[in-house]
Amino acid sequence: MTFKAEDFFDLAEFPHREIFKGLENVWECLPLIAGYIKKKIKPNVSGIRKGLCLTSEKKVLPNGAVVHAGVFLMDEEIEIGAGAVIEPGALITGPTIIGEETAVRQGAYIRGKVITGKKCVVGHTTEMKNAVMTGESKAGHFAYIGDSILGKVNLGAGTKLANFKLSEDNINILDGGEKNPTALRKFGAILGDGTATGCNSVTMPGTIMGKGCLLYPNTTARGCYPAGSVIKLSQNINIIRSK
Repeated sequence: MTFKAEDFFDLAEFPHREIFKGLENVWECLPLIAGYIKKKIKPNVSGIRKGLCLTSEKKVLPNGAVVHAGVFLMDEEIEIGAGAVIEPGALITGPTIIGEETAVRQGAYIRGKVITGKKCVVGHTTEMKNAVMTGESKAGHFAYIGDSILGKVNLGAGTKLANFKLSEDNINILDGGEKNPTALRKFGAILGDGTATGCNSVTMPGTIMGKGCLLYPNTTARGCYPAGSVIKLSQNINIIRSK
């Protein structure tokens, strides 16, 4: 496989495609996210933060974004795009750029160094950190997205993108019989446009899926999968014990 951003994502409508410029491997942008945001961000929440960073009443920003009462905005390095909706109980730490018409649902936890494109969903109790959604990326329920890059994908409820090896050493990309070193201690997954994951699926650190892949429910993915791959349990054994 080749690993340029263009191999995985249609970046024409992604306003932050510059973050991938000149990179041979798409994951090389992960250490650059924080610095990129700090150069590009246009913070717009200073006027609505009160007390312990909690918005006390519903606010509509000049660009039409809606921030409901009960949202925690932990610092001012936050940009909320036009038409976005931040629901009660969401907690956002900067530096973070929330894209236009994106929904950050009740109980979502954005831990900083996050970029979303347009019309994304960061769902109920979904956690994100050091990650990019390029646009129309959906993580509607109970997901973990750490040190990952998502295209126009849909994550089933409970999908977890694991980003740290139990052995605590650097993560390698497993492509066939070859190991490609990344020099990264934390690296979740790259999911190309059109990819979908089933409920309670897991990707091991350094998993890469091309465009249009399907990861079945309750299945763990590891390594590199070319476009159009279907990943499912090789054997599903149900044991029924009679009295």
